[in-house]
Amino acid sequence: MKNKKPKITGPLSLLSMLLFTACGGMNYTKTVDHVDIQKFMGTWYVITGRTSFLEEGATNSVEKYTWNEADQNIDIDFSFHKDSPTGPLKSIPQKAWIFNSQTNAHWKVQPFWPLKFDYLVVAMDPNYEWTVIGVPSGSYIWIMARTPEISDAKMAEIMSTLQAVGYPTDGMSKVIQQWK
Repeated sequence: MKNKKPKITGPLSLLSMLLFTACGGMNYTKTVDHVDIQKFMGTWYVITGRTSFLEEGATNSVEKYTWNEADQNIDIDFSFHKDSPTGPLKSIPQKAWIFNSQTNAHWKVQPFWPLKFDYLVVAMDPNYEWTVIGVPSGSYIWIMARTPEISDAKMAEIMSTLQAVGYPTDGMSKVIQQWK
């Protein structure tokens, strides 16, 4: 008889997986020197990345950031079309808090209570036309822009910037962005 590993499902397996990927290995905590939160707010298109399992099959991925003055946090609406640009629209609302108020470049993001994860602005265009978001473990990275496309030349520049700060760039996948 074959030994079978027990199958763990539900919130416990999600928590275990997230904690496992957040621990161990390298620690990439370098961020940009400063983020003007008001300039950062708005719509960002996810161009490419090493994304989470929640984004499997995501196309037309968009993050919308809104400063919530009353709660002193950031409301995040992550939306995408599942499996194709005309597939079902999915939305994952989240909250974020500025963790490092000197730079505004290190946030804590909460996809659901009680979990909060590090969100690092590791690179950014001076005019807020593109940004790169990472996590301390380096396992996830998102390159986002104000428009659904980035030129090959601009992408090469962004990758060079990431390599200069030592952030891992392997294993990234382009996100389909097809808007009519």
